[in-house]
Amino acid sequence: MVQSYQHFCPVARTLEKIGDKWSLLIIRDLLRGPQRFTDLLNYLNNITPKWLSQRLRNLEVAGILERDKKPGRREVWYHLTPAGRDLGPVVEALMDWGFRWAMRPPMPGEVVHPDLVMRGLTYSLNKKGRRLARHGSWAICFPQATYLLSFDEKGWSSSRQENSLANADVTITTTPENWATVFTSPRSERSRLAQSLQIEGAGEKIAEFRNIFGIQK
Repeated sequence: MVQSYQHFCPVARTLEKIGDKWSLLIIRDLLRGPQRFTDLLNYLNNITPKWLSQRLRNLEVAGILERDKKPGRREVWYHLTPAGRDLGPVVEALMDWGFRWAMRPPMPGEVVHPDLVMRGLTYSLNKKGRRLARHGSWAICFPQATYLLSFDEKGWSSSRQENSLANADVTITTTPENWATVFTSPRSERSRLAQSLQIEGAGEKIAEFRNIFGIQK
């Protein structure tokens, strides 16, 4: 049920549209591009199919998203409307605030999705202005998937990889939980926590990686 605040204010009206539990996280994931129901279910993890269906209906009624079901295609794809895409700066502002005031290492039993970890890390590196002396790329190998974290003149970017990463300067093998714990912990604790990472590459390239994250040998 959509909550009404009975209060004349644009903030209240916005929260009536997108303030329900899960709604902003659905918008967060759709900002990446169109997604299927199963994609959203996977990203959101703890939401039930019933709750996801209800939230999608509410956001559709609110004009935030639309369904795209083409004839002959079994799957329904969801995408944001212009009104939904205009919430991009809102989600970005929440991410900024979260990194500054609410970030912490994952709690025991808390699911850490590799896609979300890499998106958050990439955003944080760009926001903080972390830079390498030259172009570089690091392969982050999780049990679920491998990602390439790259730096060039445009800044940092990350992408999921299906092929060989033989050209990566450094290869880090770990779990999403360990990786998230290292880069969200205070720098004073990172050298100890980084012992859980398997790091391979040339010495100077590994030194660059360690320097970016404040990890001492």
